[in-house]
Amino acid sequence: MAAKNITIIPATKMMHTGLPRNAAVKKRVAGYARVSTDSEEQQTSYEAQVDYYTKYIQSKPEWTFVKVYTDEGISALNTKHRDGFNEMIADALDGKIDLIVTKSVSRFARNTVDSLTTVRKLKEKGIEVYFEKEGIATLDSKGELLITIMSSLAQEESRSISENVTWGQRKRFADGKVSVAYGKFLGYCKGADGIMEIVPEEAETVRSIYRQFIQGKTTNAIAASLTRNGVPTPGGKEKWQATTIESILTNEKYKGSALLQKKFTTNFLTKKMKPNEGEVPQFYVENSHPAIICPEEWDRVQNEMLRRKATGRHQNSLSPFSAKLICGDCGEYYGSKVWHSNSKYRRTIWQCNGKFKGVEKCRTPHLYEDDIKAMFLKAVSELMIDREALIDDGRVLHTAFTDFNAIDKEVAEITSEIDVLSGLVQKLVDENASTTLDQTEYRSRYDGYIDRYDKAKKRLAALQEQRQLQELKGDILSGFLFELGELYDLPMVFKDETWNALVDHVTVHKGGRVVFTFKNGTEVTEML
Repeated sequence: MAAKNITIIPATKMMHTGLPRNAAVKKRVAGYARVSTDSEEQQTSYEAQVDYYTKYIQSKPEWTFVKVYTDEGISALNTKHRDGFNEMIADALDGKIDLIVTKSVSRFARNTVDSLTTVRKLKEKGIEVYFEKEGIATLDSKGELLITIMSSLAQEESRSISENVTWGQRKRFADGKVSVAYGKFLGYCKGADGIMEIVPEEAETVRSIYRQFIQGKTTNAIAASLTRNGVPTPGGKEKWQATTIESILTNEKYKGSALLQKKFTTNFLTKKMKPNEGEVPQFYVENSHPAIICPEEWDRVQNEMLRRKATGRHQNSLSPFSAKLICGDCGEYYGSKVWHSNSKYRRTIWQCNGKFKGVEKCRTPHLYEDDIKAMFLKAVSELMIDREALIDDGRVLHTAFTDFNAIDKEVAEITSEIDVLSGLVQKLVDENASTTLDQTEYRSRYDGYIDRYDKAKKRLAALQEQRQLQELKGDILSGFLFELGELYDLPMVFKDETWNALVDHVTVHKGGRVVFTFKNGTEVTEML
């Protein structure tokens, strides 16, 4: 048998580009520069990188300079919001770039997945990335292994930085140091010593918002009023939203306190935030800065907010009668209607919103606003007959509402039980990890602890809700007693403030019988 004759046929094209090996084609080269903060020091580094890569690429006769792509003040954790980086990759994949030169793996990406995905996409198109610091060329046979190792190290570096930043933030929280986004925070600016400082003009707007809410106006109505009066929003816009008003009304910083770490970062790579529901510690700092709203008024607003939500009444009207008048036939609220809107006989009337919804229409009458006001003044005059007795009875009832001794005692006991159960669960898990336990017994004990823990948590939530409800009732009654105590003479003129402070709701029955239910539970009947 004749010996095998093997002839080697040399490669004539380059593997990744498909170009002839001996072709004298200049590589189209781009640089990539990035710094991750906006500080002045980093700005100098940024400009130096751009200048360096421009000169470096232009100095190579075998290279054609494309451009230096840049990202300034952006983290490298992922490539989602890096416009310069994304533009560069798009241009490369479109065939405009053959080689990308950058300082290091950590400048390119600190996320292993992003880095390798991008490198592989480029590699498929024959596009090379060269990392100067590490001396890595991605089209080299060792390139991908080195990239994987270096990216992993860079990712761990990023994790360490993230954890250090988080630790620093929590240390500031634990020290009671408060900071806010002053550009969008109404009423405060950053003082010379770093402590929140009151802006008088803006503070008056905040006080007005709280005052209007206590007087019975809705968040929608307050927003409409501020927009109409040309008051700028915290963000400098013209139109106010109800959600902005609610945010101001519920922000504890306006009473001089601060709840810190309301949100936290769940993943150092995605930077995704979520509300803190007990996963990480929170810090409540009292008297952290000057208050715009006194704590008593702030608490009163929170209780009023809860009361409105608890009743389920959607107060979207500028009128004090909104969500106060109830149909005695179907239970629907009364709504306002305008009669003869384009004539001199124009009048606003209130009638049942569900009057024509059912098979049989409601037989309750419509009401004119002047009649509602007149009946209210008459009902208050009847209330005034037993004014002193009502005040005395109300004080006794208020004392009962605000006696939290029994609730607080049970809360303390259950909180202690929860702590003990948490410790037992942790101890059991540690024991199972370090020794060989019977898994059936382990599961039984574990489930038993968790069941007791869940029941304790539910009971604690119920007690906290009960306490909050009692506080709410006490606050409502306190407002009623205060207003009644101020009425030494019969009111001659209808006032929104008096109506809102005294009336819980009004039920309109067929035949013109109107029942006023006051906030202490007293009912007074008037006839239309």
